[in-house]
Parts: sequence; structure tokens; C-alpha cells
Amino acid sequence: MDLIQIVVLALLQGLTEFLPVSSSAHLILVPVLTGWEDQGLAFDVAVHLGTLTAIVWYFRHELIAMAQDWSRSLVTRQTTANSRLAWAVLFGTIPAGLAGLLFKDFIETALRSPLVIASTTIIFGLLLWWADVQGRRERDEHTLTWRDILLIGCAQALALIPGTSRSGITMTAALMLGLTREGAARFSFLLSVPIILLAGGFKTLDLVQMEAPVDWLALVLGTVLSAVSAYLCIHWFLKLLERIGMVPFVIYRLLLGAFLFYMFI
Repeated sequence: MDLIQIVVLALLQGLTEFLPVSSSAHLILVPVLTGWEDQGLAFDVAVHLGTLTAIVWYFRHELIAMAQDWSRSLVTRQTTANSRLAWAVLFGTIPAGLAGLLFKDFIETALRSPLVIASTTIIFGLLLWWADVQGRRERDEHTLTWRDILLIGCAQALALIPGTSRSGITMTAALMLGLTREGAARFSFLLSVPIILLAGGFKTLDLVQMEAPVDWLALVLGTVLSAVSAYLCIHWFLKLLERIGMVPFVIYRLLLGAFLFYMFI
């Protein structure tokens, strides 16, 4: 990988992981459109580590409080807002984890095509717009019921399909269930911690079994750039979300989907 490829892909991963526009779709499409060779599994692990670092650091106070109250609830059987949120994140991860184990190979071989990405980009973009317009936006992430958690968790499982966007589909489901934009985004971001950790763990296991040279400069630079860009993305997205809504991201998804159809049909 040359320097330009490292910088572009790392920044792209950091910026798109938490925006409702699908990071996996961009990482698949950019090498196709530019003619770059695939960046390889090691680089994917590195940039995912960067985004995981960003989300954990940004929500470090909330995550510490959630972990403490969750641990205490196991002993006392008494729940707090933070322990309930921790349980919500854990249970909300189960559907995507099971779907990944069952359908990972099929998805990676049959669905990683530009036309699939174009279709899901448009379809789920329109669904995001509808949820943003129709949602009541009355609740925050601490009011989630078990039904809400199950529905959002099942929605997250759909993000295994390239172009869907994990953050986009979970925010869509949360908005449909009446959460505010910020509440939907915050729960989506917290829900990303175990799923990125699981995905990175499986990629690391695959990497350990491979015998390939390691470009440490590319990995370190990719990790740092994806972490910094992801942190800034989370900060400004939450700050501006209530003001701008989801429409700019919906428009981007529609334009991207139309461009892909134009390029690959």
C-alpha cells in the first residue's frame, strides 16, 4: 500500500464507521473504483482497532459507569439506568453475532457486489429518511424496553449486508421506536463497541492463520488516522445531529446509489 491509499482508506473508515452511510461499502468500493489492490486483512483489523479506540475513549465515562453498575447488579440484583443500558448493549449484540456466525461466508461471497451495495444504499437510505420524518422523538436510550432492544438488535444483523450501514440501520430502528435523534445515535454508538470487538477478533484469528509479510508502518498509520477521524466524526455528528437531521446523509446515499448503478449496469 502506498501512502495515499493508507491515508484515504483509514480516514474513510474512521469517518464512515459511525455515519449512516456504510463504512464496509466504501472500503469495498474505493479499491474497485480506483484500481487499488485489496488492502488486506491486516489493514482491516488495524482500522477497526482505530475506530474501536475512538468510541471507547469518547464514551469512556459512560462505559465505566455502565460496567460498574452492571457488575454490581450481578451481585445485588438491583438495576440502575446504567446497568440496564449495559444489559441492552449486550443483548442487542446477540442477533448480529449469531447472524455473522451463520451467514458470514455466504454474505462475503455472494453479496459483495457494487449492484447489491447500490440497492441497499438507496433502500435503507429511504427507510432512514422515513424513520427520521415519522419518528416521535420522545425518548432517550435509557428508556429502551426488551422489545426495543430485540428489534434494534435484529436490525443491526441486517448490517451484515454490504451497503446497509450498521449505524444507519440501528438509528433507523431506534427512530421508528420513538427515540430522539441523539438517543438513537448514542445507543447505536454504544452498540458498536461489542460488535466491532467481535468483528476485529474474528479478523485477527484469520490473520494469525495467514503467513504473510506485515507492513507495520501501514498498520500503525491506519490505526492512528482511523481513530482520530472517528473520534472527530462522533463528536461533530452528535453536536450537529439535532440541527441537521438525517436528510444530508439520505441525499448522499441516494446520489451514491445512483452513481453506482450508472457505473456498473
